[in-house]
Amino acid sequence: MNKLTHFDEKGNAAMVDVSNKNLTKRTAIASGLIQMKEITLKTIIDKGISKGDVLQIARIAGIMAAKQTSSIIPLCHPIILDSVSLDLKPLKEQSSIYIQSKIICNGATGVEMEALTAVSISCLT
Repeated sequence: MNKLTHFDEKGNAAMVDVSNKNLTKRTAIASGLIQMKEITLKTIIDKGISKGDVLQIARIAGIMAAKQTSSIIPLCHPIILDSVSLDLKPLKEQSSIYIQSKIICNGATGVEMEALTAVSISCLT
């Protein structure tokens, strides 16, 4: 079995040392699907929610979450993100919204957690 990366030799939780890794372009894509009642989806599409445009608010929430991932996920490195995008597509036939994030950075570690966090928070919003 491979050694777990987020534990030291004594089994204590530890942040991975990426100081010797080269900076490379890194991209991660994550997706999620949130289902709802047909009337709810119709109201969202018709922009009939009194609090505003749900899809735009969810997009902004996902972008903000990606930028804060290291603050909410233990042992994540703070990363300078070069690009965060979220695509939200209503799927009428499934009474759902498909959400996909794409995160890009030039760094020493991946951006998978940021992509997953962006989608998760966007779905929750």
